[in-house]
Amino acid sequence: MSGVLPLGGTNFIVLALLTLILKGSWNFRQVVLSVFVVIWGLRLGIFLLMRILQWGEDRRFDDKRDNLGKLAIFWLFQAIWVWTVSLPVTVVNASDHQPSLQTVDIIGWIMWSIGILVEITADQQKLTFKNSPENRGKWCNVGLWKYSRHPNYFGEMFLWWGIFVASTPVLEGAEWLVVLGPVFLMLLLLFVSGIPLLEESADKKYGNVAEYIIYKDTTSPLILLPPGLYGMLPSWYKTIFLFEFPLYSRNLSQ
Repeated sequence: MSGVLPLGGTNFIVLALLTLILKGSWNFRQVVLSVFVVIWGLRLGIFLLMRILQWGEDRRFDDKRDNLGKLAIFWLFQAIWVWTVSLPVTVVNASDHQPSLQTVDIIGWIMWSIGILVEITADQQKLTFKNSPENRGKWCNVGLWKYSRHPNYFGEMFLWWGIFVASTPVLEGAEWLVVLGPVFLMLLLLFVSGIPLLEESADKKYGNVAEYIIYKDTTSPLILLPPGLYGMLPSWYKTIFLFEFPLYSRNLSQ
């Protein structure tokens, strides 16, 4: 996941386990959500490690290694990112209010399961596609990538919304502000370090290829949808309901 900062998975794991162990109540809901974070973090760490081993150093560090100021800002932002997105889990782990399991818990767990399955599948499909010599110089449009230009980000957002939903039986008063966790992640991927950067890069590489323009016009930027259906929708509907923002095509318009 190129939009996720390196080593972030480890920090999420440490924060989840630390809050779980320090509280020491070991409620089933706390354990389940903490295990979800550990699974997600381990999977992300292993995937990023494999990608770096195959493709070399992470290029996102290229302009930061020799600039102490940029590096400090980078790690400060990562700390804010980890703390904010982890809010639902850390609040659940710290809370004394632990009602019995409810339907909303199960719904949240199902959402997390779907999200991580989509994310793992999409990441693996793209990795396999890019490792094939015959696909050199092509954009990934196989598997889930036929139905979304960024299915891995859809899975990422969906699983963290699932964790939030599963945390809601515990929340009281100001604790509902933990919704800032998944909201912050969405804003980050939709407008900052995720989709905009990848769309800009792809447009510069393939913007003069007719097949790519067709792919972009008929493929949802985030939510998985059949290309035939997405291609028929009006642009205003795509922008309002399906996250097809103008900034994703600003390089094409130029």
